Amino acid sequence: MFHDRYQLAFKLYPYERSVDQDAAAPVRHPVVVLGGGPIGVATALDLGLQGIPVVVLDDHEGIGMGSRAICFSKRCLEIAHRYGCGAEMVEKGVVWNLGKVFHEDRKVYEFNLLPEDGHRNPAFINLQQPYFERFIVERVRKAQADGAPIELRGKNRVDSVEVKEDHVVLSITTPEGPYTIEADWLIGADGANSPLRGMMGLDFTGRVFQDSFLIADIRMTADFPTERWFWFEPSFKSSGASALLHKQPDGVWRIDFQIGWDADRKEELKEENVRARLDAMLGPDVEYELVWTSIYTFQCKRMEKFRHGRVIFAGDSAHQVSPFGARGANSGMQDVDNLGWKLGMVIRGEAPDALLDSYDAERVHGAEENIMNSTRSTDFITPKSKMSHVFRNAVLALAQDHAFARPLVNSGRLSVPCVYDGLPLNGPDALSGGPERTRPGAPCPDAPLGGGFLLDALGGRFQLLTIDAEAPQELTEDGVTAVRVAVSAADDPSGALAARYLGDAPSGVYLLRPDQHVAARWDRYDEAAVRAAIRTACAKA
Repeated sequence: MFHDRYQLAFKLYPYERSVDQDAAAPVRHPVVVLGGGPIGVATALDLGLQGIPVVVLDDHEGIGMGSRAICFSKRCLEIAHRYGCGAEMVEKGVVWNLGKVFHEDRKVYEFNLLPEDGHRNPAFINLQQPYFERFIVERVRKAQADGAPIELRGKNRVDSVEVKEDHVVLSITTPEGPYTIEADWLIGADGANSPLRGMMGLDFTGRVFQDSFLIADIRMTADFPTERWFWFEPSFKSSGASALLHKQPDGVWRIDFQIGWDADRKEELKEENVRARLDAMLGPDVEYELVWTSIYTFQCKRMEKFRHGRVIFAGDSAHQVSPFGARGANSGMQDVDNLGWKLGMVIRGEAPDALLDSYDAERVHGAEENIMNSTRSTDFITPKSKMSHVFRNAVLALAQDHAFARPLVNSGRLSVPCVYDGLPLNGPDALSGGPERTRPGAPCPDAPLGGGFLLDALGGRFQLLTIDAEAPQELTEDGVTAVRVAVSAADDPSGALAARYLGDAPSGVYLLRPDQHVAARWDRYDEAAVRAAIRTACAKA
């Protein structure tokens, strides 16, 4: 529910008649993306920057209403930076690393999400999702101007799909009537209520949590620092069983109140009742404007499989989690990051169709990890029995003075990138004494490098990262080329590069995937081993 003109609702891709609507027969496209939200548009951007033609279909014409997601992680920012829109997000967003946890009116403890230096991006920024969507679409427009074959078609509603063995047929309705197109590959990024999922008779498995939360976005000038504050059983009792406070851009603050499963939604959303909760929390002398209010419940669910032949699901259409931990949009961007290079290689004939099965394996693994963490957070925040409530409060009491109890406090395990441990694309870990954080399957951590940062040099193709080790400038195996990125531990006087990539080893060689995940690593270059690892990472082994 909007309370003022703060809507950020722009027609970023208004309806225009397509040449496909006048074609005598359905036009075939390499890739069609269903859904013009951030995950769908980011997928199109990834593919378009590879030179792969892609069409995005959406039944709206741009940014949706409401602030929705607001918390974007360092990994999400790193992916956006590689796509060319990360700097805009950080510049507009509210940067924060510090969180504080309270029980009633007592501070239990605080935590720093990025305690180490040497990263381009902060641990998190707060940024209203409409800005995120706008920055991605603006980047698409720049890419289009440079020749990227991306189309954004607003007011194109997909009414039915017919999945064939080697393509998909889509029936579409527009303001000027229906038409039909075909797609070699269809990406479902049409949100939590995914019409595509319904058309295909697919469903989620998981758990619905019986609790309700009131969102209130308010504009105010306040003395609260730029931190994440979470209260268990806040002393301002009318605010519910828990409360969360975040600062956003434009002087807007996001406040979440836990109000219970049996809350009367209509009554709770009345302005006088929302203000009563806010006044109890902020005090009677704080002036503010209501910007947006809503009530949500949540579920931790996923599809059994994310790939169904020529149809692949990503983002909320494939998996859903509670908002605690900011795992929704962030995990969706990791889906895009994982899928883009694999689909590109398959379309170009550089890898077998089986490579796309690894998207399913890796991102289902990621979804399971997110659901596990989200479920644990929710169970701690909303105890389901008297005994679990007693345990929760005992942990909070201990955590104030005893460090051993603090890891047990769970106000939302915040999003971190998934490590694809034990999955089929991983090669050998042959770097004796190498750091655990850069083992095969892990995303590359950033590090200072000369006057910049390591991740600026990584991604977009297979690479051989050599640290004080010799290797050829490139190596081609079965049509796939890995290009060398040569660095030295001496390039980083802070020691972060060596600590994050060498550990106790004097030198290292890393095979890196296009999504900046480690495929394999060794203490020195071994051509036969690298060739085998490239085949493994491309599902050719």
